[in-house]
Amino acid sequence: MNFQEGAIFAIDKPYGMSSFGALAHVRFLISKKVGVKRVKTGHAGTLDPLATGVLVICTGRATKQIEQLQYDTKEYTATLQLGATTASYDKEHTVNMTYPTRHITREKVEQALAQFIGDVPQVPPTYSAVKVGGDRAYKLRRRGEEVELKAKLVRIDEIELTDFDAQKMQMSIRVVCGKGTYIRSLARDIGRALGSGAFLTALRRTRVGDIRVEDCVDFDHFQEWLDKQNIE
Repeated sequence: MNFQEGAIFAIDKPYGMSSFGALAHVRFLISKKVGVKRVKTGHAGTLDPLATGVLVICTGRATKQIEQLQYDTKEYTATLQLGATTASYDKEHTVNMTYPTRHITREKVEQALAQFIGDVPQVPPTYSAVKVGGDRAYKLRRRGEEVELKAKLVRIDEIELTDFDAQKMQMSIRVVCGKGTYIRSLARDIGRALGSGAFLTALRRTRVGDIRVEDCVDFDHFQEWLDKQNIE
């Protein structure tokens, strides 16, 4: 493996860490192993800190493929809490509104999910890295500024309801989607479609293109994986 010439692999990003933080750690270990100050490294598709799963890493000349790789189909598993919302559409923030849920049944959930298959308009979360006048939206929000983002078309190929708990009003889904789809925004929109609210309590990216989470290097054992590579 020649990291300076170019390599593509994936790590299983841990919970609570930013994609940039995970990338910086990997870059440090690779650079140290190769014996250079800094190996050019980038990732193909940001994951929220509270999300886990496939984070594709490119090094050296392979970083030129990042833009192309970002168009690969992605697959996620997610758990939603119904009946409430948060400012970030996930559990990073505390609940800001509660809604009725007594009318929600598994059948209604299935019907609601069917509305989101195909090319659908989606407004990104304001707590996201979307740029607004040169600034990241989440930075503006954290400074207390109001942010208004426009809807854009995203492609959702599949949504499967994998679990529904009527007592806890929690549901789990599997989503196959295209570039730029925010699962947090999808959770928000599912809640609205159900005449209630919803936010993410768990999110895992299980596939990017042909790379599955089972193919990923465990982040906590990256050094061990690195030591086993035949490095040119």
